[in-house]
Amino acid sequence: MKHNIIAILLSTLALSACAKTTNETHSNSTAQKTNEKNDLELQQRIKTLVEKTKKNMIFVQGGTFMMGDFGELVNKGKLPFDGDAHSKPLHKVTLDSYSLNAYKSSYEDLDTYSAATGRPKVMDDPDIIDKRYKDAAAGLNWYQARDYCQWLGKQLNVPMDLPTEAQWEYAARNRGQQVVYPTDNGKVEYGKNFNSYQQQKDFSRKVSGDAIILVSQLGAYQPTPLGFYDLINENLEWVADWYAPDYYSKSPEKNPKGPETGTAKVLRSTNTRDEYMIRTAFGFTFSRMFKEPDLKDHDFEDYYKTSVRCAANNTKPLF
Repeated sequence: MKHNIIAILLSTLALSACAKTTNETHSNSTAQKTNEKNDLELQQRIKTLVEKTKKNMIFVQGGTFMMGDFGELVNKGKLPFDGDAHSKPLHKVTLDSYSLNAYKSSYEDLDTYSAATGRPKVMDDPDIIDKRYKDAAAGLNWYQARDYCQWLGKQLNVPMDLPTEAQWEYAARNRGQQVVYPTDNGKVEYGKNFNSYQQQKDFSRKVSGDAIILVSQLGAYQPTPLGFYDLINENLEWVADWYAPDYYSKSPEKNPKGPETGTAKVLRSTNTRDEYMIRTAFGFTFSRMFKEPDLKDHDFEDYYKTSVRCAANNTKPLF
């Protein structure tokens, strides 16, 4: 009888262990399938981003131009367009050919990068998550912008980075022409070639539920003659250069890259909705702004209006 009881107990334990093993195997199999599915989805997202980037990279033939406020060349009395000393003096710059993205990068683009690298999402704050419209220009600091462009280049097997300030201006001026505003026709036509304040409020309310924080709307209007969208507005754009107010007076002619060191990085484009300020101060093809590249603990407040447009430093068309 005793032997029978022991046999029954051993049999029960064996069955229990077998059931546990079966459950663990099933659980592991389910987890593996989930991981495989997630991996496949991520690979598809990366592929989609790569294909979109290939399509949107615009080749810019290099050349020579006079960089900075060119008002002295075209205005009566040789008056400058703006009163900023740092947009002067006008100076000669010669650039190699390169490519530049037609668009600023969106939150959807940056989220793919974050998923692929394991880095935190940019602007991933519960208090403002409704402002992270997937197709809006992503807000990020300078280091995030640079790292994203370099990562994207690795996916395309192309040397990509932030554009230099000279590259940005040369493209905005249609290869260095005397273009005052980086729009489809070189003019500011409020509500026609960029959003009016009311149009922006209406769009923001539509996609986020309110219009307190304006949400950028990319590609809504005609591009510049070279094919670039939203150079005049829909968020500032980081460039590679450190900022120095007197850099133009000492800039080299060939492929200038800015000062070797500094405390702030240069920004181009604008994020204002004030037509007067765009016409008179911030919207020029040569307008310069600057900001510290990474202010800790103030990401949303300081960086939701600073975005990125990646460049490729290849002297021949990419694809």
